[in-house]
Amino acid sequence: MPGYALPGKALITFTAALLALAPLLATAQEGREHLYRAEIVIVERIVDPGNVEERMASRMPEPATNVSKQVKVIREDGSVGTTLRLAPDSDLRLQSVAQRLENSGRYRVLMTAGWYQSFPPDYDGEPMQIAVGDWLAGAGHREVEGQITIDRQRYLHVDVHLNHWQPAANAVYPVQASAEGDAQQAAGSVRPAELLTWIRETRRMRSEEVHFLDSPTIGVLVFFRPVEG
Repeated sequence: MPGYALPGKALITFTAALLALAPLLATAQEGREHLYRAEIVIVERIVDPGNVEERMASRMPEPATNVSKQVKVIREDGSVGTTLRLAPDSDLRLQSVAQRLENSGRYRVLMTAGWYQSFPPDYDGEPMQIAVGDWLAGAGHREVEGQITIDRQRYLHVDVHLNHWQPAANAVYPVQASAEGDAQQAAGSVRPAELLTWIRETRRMRSEEVHFLDSPTIGVLVFFRPVEG
């Protein structure tokens, strides 16, 4: 059977198309080389708030601003907001870990989330909002809320800023000196929720290892797995 040769004009057009696609193909290949499955689980320790030694009720964390991305935000009506394409929980390495923690009777799982994302060197991530746990009607937000940021320099780093709130036992607060990361409160200010504990931590992450960041009442498990091929 005789071979078929593209006409000269068609060959030029085909070659030009390949050249135009080359940067896109290179970018896609680079993305696959730095592709990970990221997994995050948030748990609550089942403890009596009265036994928590930290006294943070008078603190008022700075509100998050300019956070356009969401891991999981559970709205008042129970619907879930996210800007990620989340993987099924059954695919997650941390799913079994979370189940064991809950089965121990000492923890309550508030959130599981996993997704695929490229983290190339010098990746500067954006904060991603989280809002999970019980709905605090008077405060108008969830029990645990805040943000998580993932960066990569030489290693992956996860920066966790989460607040754990409870209904306020005494809604009127005196003036408090501003501490790092706090907003100063006015005398006699009224708030329907008070801070129980928080997490403020940045941790370097090793792939294929489960990392645990915690406070006396909440914990965050993080896991990264490189995706080959």
